[in-house]
Amino acid sequence: MRLLNLFKIATKAIILNKTRTLLTMLGIIIGVASVIAMLAIGEGSKESIRTTISAMGSNMITIKAGADVRGGVRQEASVMESLTLSDFEAIKESATLLSYSSPVVDGRGQVINGSNNWPSSIYGVNPEYLNIKVVDLQSGSMFTDADVYSASKVAVIGQTVVDNVFPDGQDPVGQMIRFNNIPFKVIGVLEEKGENTFGQDQDDVVIAPYTTVQKRILAIDHLNQIMASAVSEEEAPDAVLEVSNILREQHKLTASDEDNFTVRSMEELISTFSSTSEMLTILLVAVASISLLIGGIGIMNIMYVSVKERTKEIGLRMAVGGKGSDILMQFLIEAILISITGGVLGVILGLGATVFIEKFLNWPTSVAVYSIVISFVVCAVTGIFFGWYPARKASALDPITALRYE
Repeated sequence: MRLLNLFKIATKAIILNKTRTLLTMLGIIIGVASVIAMLAIGEGSKESIRTTISAMGSNMITIKAGADVRGGVRQEASVMESLTLSDFEAIKESATLLSYSSPVVDGRGQVINGSNNWPSSIYGVNPEYLNIKVVDLQSGSMFTDADVYSASKVAVIGQTVVDNVFPDGQDPVGQMIRFNNIPFKVIGVLEEKGENTFGQDQDDVVIAPYTTVQKRILAIDHLNQIMASAVSEEEAPDAVLEVSNILREQHKLTASDEDNFTVRSMEELISTFSSTSEMLTILLVAVASISLLIGGIGIMNIMYVSVKERTKEIGLRMAVGGKGSDILMQFLIEAILISITGGVLGVILGLGATVFIEKFLNWPTSVAVYSIVISFVVCAVTGIFFGWYPARKASALDPITALRYE
C-alpha cells in the first residue's frame, strides 16, 4: 500500500471524527501556545532589560562603598561611609580607561513650589553626570564646575517634578523651588525618559551640585557612590579592574584584605538580570510543557480507543492483503497528523497571545524563531512517541480474530 493512500485513509479517519480529534488536539494546542508565549515573554524581558540598562549608559561603571555581599548582610556604618572625595580625585587623576566620572550623594525629600509639593529624590553630582547617564537637557543648562566649587543652590529637574510642582505649565527655568526648605534656582529641565523596565520613573529627580547636597541637605562629608564611564564598552572590564586597583591602593589594603568597596559595570548588571530572567523563563516553559505531555497522553488514549473501535476494519484490510507495516504506518500517520495540526493551531494561538500580552498588558515580548521550530519538532516527536504503541498494537492483531471481533 502506497504512502499516499495511507495518508488519505488516515486523513479520512480524522475527518470522520472531527469533534473527538479537536478535543484530542486541545492539549497540544494549549501546550504549544503556552510554550511560545512564555518564551516570548522571557526573551522580551531580557531584551528590555538589556535595552534599559544600555540606555542608562552601556559604558557606565558604578563604585559603591562596602564589599559586594549577598543575601542582605548588613555592614558596619563606617564601612558604608568609606568612599570619600579623595577616592574620587584619585580615580580622576589615575584612571586612564575612564572618559567621565562624578561623585554621587543622594537623598529623598519634598520639592516645594508655592502650594505645590512633590516627594522626590535629589542627586548631588558634578557636570559630567549627564554624559555618564547619557541624558540630554530639554531646556536651560547644566550647572558648571564653578557652581560645584561654590556649592551654589542651583538645580536641574526631571519632567515628573515639573508636572507636579509647576502644574499650570509655567516654564520652570529661572524659577525658585525648595527641597526640604532649602531654596534652589531651577536652571535646566532634563529630557523626558519615562519608566525603565523595573518600573522606576527616571524623570522623578532633582540634580544639584554634590557639594550643595552634601553640606545643605544631607550634612555628610562622604560619598554614597562614584559613577564613571569607560572609554568604550569593550574597555569596561579593564576599567573596572583599573578602578579596583586604584581604590585598593587608596584604602591601603594588603593582598590578603578583601575589598571594602564594590565596582560594577553595566555588563555585569545585564548579565545578572538576564540570568534571573532566563531561570524564570525556563521555569515557565517547564510548567507550560506539562500541557504538551498531557496532550501526548491524550493522543495515545484516543488512538488506543480508535484501534479498539476499528478492529474489524483492521482485520478486513489484513484479509485482503494489507501488511502489518501498512496498518502500523496508517495509525502512526493519524497520530502525527493530529499532533502536527494541533501544533499549527497552537503556534497561531501562541502568536495571538503574544500580541495580546504586548498590546493590552504592556509586557515586553519577543517571539524567537527557534521557539516555533522547537514546537513543531516536539509535536512531531509527540505524535510518533505516543502514537507508536496503539499503532503497534493494531499491526499485531491477528486477522481472523479481528474479523470475529464484535
